[in-house]
Amino acid sequence: ALRKAALGRKNFLFVGHEAAGENLASLYALVASCEANGVNPETYLADVLLRVQTHPNSRIGELLPHEWKRRRAADPPDS
Repeated sequence: ALRKAALGRKNFLFVGHEAAGENLASLYALVASCEANGVNPETYLADVLLRVQTHPNSRIGELLPHEWKRRRAADPPDS
């Protein structure tokens, strides 16, 4: 994780705009949370980016990686 942070610091020094840097930092934090919870970030993001469009704001915590993993284990997707 430290290596990724060091590479990011070097490679993303110029992200174009302050808001872009904040968005990128949020994405890094979300991916780190996925990894800390044993969730594949690609699978998680593919699912959550579709769900977030219609998911109620009052229940947005259900889409955080640890809750997403718990809910997915309780109700596995159809194969």
